[in-house]
Amino acid sequence: MRASRLVSLLLLLQTRGRMTAQELADELEVSVRTVYRDVESLSAAGVPVYADRGPAGGYQLLAGYRTRLTGLTSGEAESLVFTGMPEAAAELGIGEVLAAAELKLLAALPPELRSRTQRIRDCFLLDAPGWFREADQTPHLAAVADAVWNQQVIRVRYRRWTAPREVDRVLRPLGVVLKAGVWYLIAQSREQIRTYRVATILDLEALGEHFDRPEGFDLAQFWRSWVERFERDIYRGEAVVRLSPVAIERMSFLLGPVLAKAALANAERPDQDGWVRTVLPIESIRHAHADLLKLGAEVEVLEPAELRARFTDTAHALARLYPADQAC
Repeated sequence: MRASRLVSLLLLLQTRGRMTAQELADELEVSVRTVYRDVESLSAAGVPVYADRGPAGGYQLLAGYRTRLTGLTSGEAESLVFTGMPEAAAELGIGEVLAAAELKLLAALPPELRSRTQRIRDCFLLDAPGWFREADQTPHLAAVADAVWNQQVIRVRYRRWTAPREVDRVLRPLGVVLKAGVWYLIAQSREQIRTYRVATILDLEALGEHFDRPEGFDLAQFWRSWVERFERDIYRGEAVVRLSPVAIERMSFLLGPVLAKAALANAERPDQDGWVRTVLPIESIRHAHADLLKLGAEVEVLEPAELRARFTDTAHALARLYPADQAC
């Protein structure tokens, strides 16, 4: 562990130039006293590191010195796919490995390319989670990822929507997917390949049994097909509505691209006021009521009758809360 830390300290000085003891301690997650001891060890080993005194001082390498200790370990090489996604790597339990791999790559680059790499990092950021939501709690994510990588059979107890709510399954984990800040496990249960939300896993046990991945299985292709099927199957009904020009303009922001696309595809010719009659796919009466309320008075529900009745009840309830004679 200490040898790895000494290499990291050396590479930090090589890639960033002068750094204070506190900056090195923060990067390496050790005490300042440990940094002092590590610098002394590097000097004793013949590494030309020296200290500048004063407020603007710090440690740096002798000009022109470059180490060749930049070879990647197998784990570091494997972690490079998560470059640019440090939070995802940390959740998977490989954050430190990824940081070490990136540091070695930067150290191997000539100064001009290294500065360009840092400039890109300063200008672009990937923030995967969606707006106004907290990230899932996934205490078993690292164990899931380890089982995927090592092709180990696992037994999980997880929570689902239908009764019985908690069930046990023996799974052959094939991959993990991060979608809008939510982690999903793709796994084979018996002869079927299914998708599980990692946050719903309550317990996990590695059974120590190796398995072979299904021949020809492609994670990206499976996920695309699953998403298309999910989006198609989730809408089990239809609603006939009239939309104002304002509603059409706002639909993609308030209701999402799927409903906006369907509204335009099914739209009839606008009337003299610009309103259009169209057909929208709906998940259920309850979901459609909640979704379409976002458009306020810019939408009129025509069918089904149950959904229109819900809007009528809502309109009456709002009228009781905001009677016309109390208007300012």
